[in-house]
Amino acid sequence: MRVLNLVANENAPFFEQQVAVLEERGIKHETLSVPGTHDADNTRSVLDYVRFQAPVLKRSLAPFDVVHANYGLIAPAALLQPNRPVVLSLWGSDLMGTVAPVSKWCARHCDAVIVMSDEMAEEVNGECKVIPHGVDTELFEPMPQSTAQREIGWSSDRRHVLFPYAPDREVKNHPRAARVVSRTDDALESPVELHAVSGIPHDQVPVYMNAADALLLTSNREGSPNSVKEALACNLPVVATDVGDVRSLLDGVDPSFVCRNDDELVRALVETLERNERSNGRHVANQLSLEEMGRRIESVYRTVRD
Repeated sequence: MRVLNLVANENAPFFEQQVAVLEERGIKHETLSVPGTHDADNTRSVLDYVRFQAPVLKRSLAPFDVVHANYGLIAPAALLQPNRPVVLSLWGSDLMGTVAPVSKWCARHCDAVIVMSDEMAEEVNGECKVIPHGVDTELFEPMPQSTAQREIGWSSDRRHVLFPYAPDREVKNHPRAARVVSRTDDALESPVELHAVSGIPHDQVPVYMNAADALLLTSNREGSPNSVKEALACNLPVVATDVGDVRSLLDGVDPSFVCRNDDELVRALVETLERNERSNGRHVANQLSLEEMGRRIESVYRTVRD
């Protein structure tokens, strides 16, 4: 089977993992990326997406079995080629944010739609498959915290809270994370430090997760955040806003908390840091493997092809 992938950011780690696991299943891929440069939220100009139509149409003449549009604003280019069935993957911001009307209209006209969570499926309001991004449980696994902290130079005399995004990604709400950590620092005797970590090689992220005492997710919206699943695989406690499928992911995970407001976030983070324990999250992560994700996406491809 041959798949033509259309994507806004072909270097996104979860997209690279998706391609790799499907290739292991014998599916051949070619990727076209939207022209121009993207910012932290994959934002490009309307002209960039218009310019994307010509190369997509030309390349779709090749003997592909499926065109897979990865992101809602890419779907129009996929649908305007008349040669191949279209699978659309919606990643979260494209369905829950300002471009949602485009994504929802396109979803109604694609041969299959994949979303990351049940919450997203409700937004689609039509037939779709819920297939969260998988987590690499061989890369993301527990290691001694002291070893991880020495490797990246974090002090063992402090409590370390990980914010695994660039501070300028507005949807991730770094200012809220900073407020919560500041109030938590006031409530504890040990100093509490917030680390906004982004732009590092993906294979280094597990070291930061094992060095941290908690992951803090303060996003305004999410689909199925990979950072939470990766934290679970490392047994890193999570304190999060109630977005996407986070509540489902953290069901039965201790210590970890889903919160509705800043006060709850502060209380949860204080309790987590006072307990100073790793979570039992890996048992959840083992059910969200890359292999299972690949099997389910392949099933979608075969359905639309046949």
